[in-house]
Amino acid sequence: MRVRAILAPVALFGIPVCVAADDRPTWPQWRGPTRDCVTVGAPFPDKLDSLKQVWRAELGPSYSGPIVLADRVIVTESPDAKTEAVRALDRDTGKELWKVHWAGGQDVIGEAKPRGEAIRATPASDGGCVFVGGMHDLLVCLDVADGKERWRIDFVNEYKSRQPDMGMASSPLIDGDALYTLAAGGIVRVNARTGKVDWRTLTDDPKLEGGATSSVLVAPVAGRKMVVALNRKTLTLLDPESGKILWKQAMPAYRNTTTVTPVLLDGAGIFVSMIGGRTMRFDVTADGDKVSARRTWDSSQVTYMSTPVRVGDYLYAHLQNQRIACLEAKTGRVKWTSDQPFGEYWSMAARGDRILALDQKGELFLLTANPKKFDLLDQRKVGEAETWAHLAVCGDEVYV
Repeated sequence: MRVRAILAPVALFGIPVCVAADDRPTWPQWRGPTRDCVTVGAPFPDKLDSLKQVWRAELGPSYSGPIVLADRVIVTESPDAKTEAVRALDRDTGKELWKVHWAGGQDVIGEAKPRGEAIRATPASDGGCVFVGGMHDLLVCLDVADGKERWRIDFVNEYKSRQPDMGMASSPLIDGDALYTLAAGGIVRVNARTGKVDWRTLTDDPKLEGGATSSVLVAPVAGRKMVVALNRKTLTLLDPESGKILWKQAMPAYRNTTTVTPVLLDGAGIFVSMIGGRTMRFDVTADGDKVSARRTWDSSQVTYMSTPVRVGDYLYAHLQNQRIACLEAKTGRVKWTSDQPFGEYWSMAARGDRILALDQKGELFLLTANPKKFDLLDQRKVGEAETWAHLAVCGDEVYV
């Protein structure tokens, strides 16, 4: 396994495994190709001692994770308090291919402020374009080849909506020619080719505090394709074409702040976890536009900023109390909780029965997805700067 790691100063590590150039896997969006942090390739090693740095590039502050395309890596940064930038780096060398920037940045309120005020949303790409969310509730489409701007939407200006308290943090999702994200005080679908907003729905009270920092899913649920969205007050299922609300459920959270991306379970189940609330599973039934859901279980084991990964019949989660836990997906039963705390945040990627996890202090962990016990195999420091951005794992490459 070769690991290329993008750090806060960007770096690339490696564990040698031969991979044909044409077969190189990608990580084109938030939480990977299938938005579930499940990766493919050779098994993860038993130890991290063969981890080798391949390249390193300096990068300004960013919460936004890297996305990895066939020949390049797209990253964002906030080089200063009033600017946001997007950079394309050569995947093999880390050499900068292009860079664009615009006016951005804002003062973040509440508990999030001490953790930094850098750009937040992870871009998405279809291979030809890259779609970037800016802090000012801005969505920009750039050409992957040269960074040339194709279109942009200033949602606050266009809809007179409230600027998000924590900046735009919902990472866009591409499905064909459609782009979905939380923006303009609600949920939007945008034509990815033209930048035209196809629909906007479930808009919030503009005076409502907090921020919807969750990201949406578009997937078959109970046999029907739906948008799954967790905004500041509700979990909602929508028709992707029309934006029609098929089902929704109030979801109380501390200061109306949601962070976790919903996780799909068993084709019809949806996992969500609410800050200051509960962790729940809903099971959905669908017959055309007649959609309903029931709460199957709920638990006091609440996640904070980290979205769990599913391996087999179990969820592995970094909890609000900083412990790691294993929950049975079907019942919500807690199989174990680690004795040791593990920082404020983990981003994770799973392959087979192994999980790679990165905390916010540049520590990389390797563990077995073992429902019987917490099984930490190894850990290694890979960066001195803060690493709040989600890691990306592509075959034998890990970008941090």
